[in-house]
Amino acid sequence: MEKIPEPYPKVYLYRRIVQAKIFIDKNFTDKIDLDNISDEAFFSKFHFIRLFKKIYGKTPHQYLTFVRIHEAKLMLNSGTNVSEACFAVGFESLSSFTALFKKQTGLTPSAYGKTRSQLRRQVKEQPLQFIPGCFSKIQR
Repeated sequence: MEKIPEPYPKVYLYRRIVQAKIFIDKNFTDKIDLDNISDEAFFSKFHFIRLFKKIYGKTPHQYLTFVRIHEAKLMLNSGTNVSEACFAVGFESLSSFTALFKKQTGLTPSAYGKTRSQLRRQVKEQPLQFIPGCFSKIQR
């Protein structure tokens, strides 16, 4: 029995999905949706969702949210306030940002920011406490 050739090589399909992921990575702060992302890969929405999830383990929307929350965490780590971080990473609603942030991290954005601020202060006040014992000859 003769094997029917695939219409597109898998590498070609994979490249198109990666191209869409890179599009998300570069444009996460913009108002992008599934139409924009699937158009970038030249797939129908539903086929694109299946392929993207198969490769990355998340739907394109879940990945977009993951990237936005990750970037918001970096901003909060550096002392940016919650509202500024929310809108800077592409969320349009503070309440949805807070709910998604808490779902992903277990903390509200403000609690996360306070925790990171306390940690920065402790590192500044007692830096030797944060050096692993294997690197420090000073007894604590």
